[in-house]
Amino acid sequence: MRNRPDTVLSGPWRLPVIVAAALVLVHLAAHGMLPALRYERAAVLDGEVWRLATGHFVHADLRHLGWNVLGVLIVWGLFARDYTARQWLIVLLASTAATSLGFLLLEPGLEWYVGFSGVLHGCMAAGLVAWLRSVRDPLTWLVTGLFAAKLAWEHSVGALPFTGGSLSIPVVHEAHTYGAVGGLLAALVLSRRTRPAAASL
Repeated sequence: MRNRPDTVLSGPWRLPVIVAAALVLVHLAAHGMLPALRYERAAVLDGEVWRLATGHFVHADLRHLGWNVLGVLIVWGLFARDYTARQWLIVLLASTAATSLGFLLLEPGLEWYVGFSGVLHGCMAAGLVAWLRSVRDPLTWLVTGLFAAKLAWEHSVGALPFTGGSLSIPVVHEAHTYGAVGGLLAALVLSRRTRPAAASL
């Protein structure tokens, strides 16, 4: 029996489609509930710990949502087959946790946050670790260098020019760093256990 080709609902694309659909559905379902779901430091410290997770799945508006859904598709287009679906879930959870804990412990002045970009940067970091383990060609080093340079720029200068003006809310670049650290740590732990493999779910 011949193997069926991968589609957007099978193979390595099933997980990103689920994630992208979840972002859209949460945005639609959470209309008018943004203040109750976004990350807010004061509310989290007052016991509303669900915000540590829900803050990454709500968005300020459709433009903000669109950029993050596009980011999901781009990241998976590059790295989908480098980890299994379970491994990607670990990366997602680690990136989410690192971003939220980074805010809570290291950013006392950050009052609130919404968006998936921190988690996306974690997935990007994990994908680059897989590439460096298996390929290490000039293109891989170039992409890795550009990614590191982007994070360094954001910390020393601020948001990149083409991102700062494309969203209706300020870019919280710290989310990118914390998410990348979470994805990097998850990838390093996974790399000690098993080799990257084609994703399945």
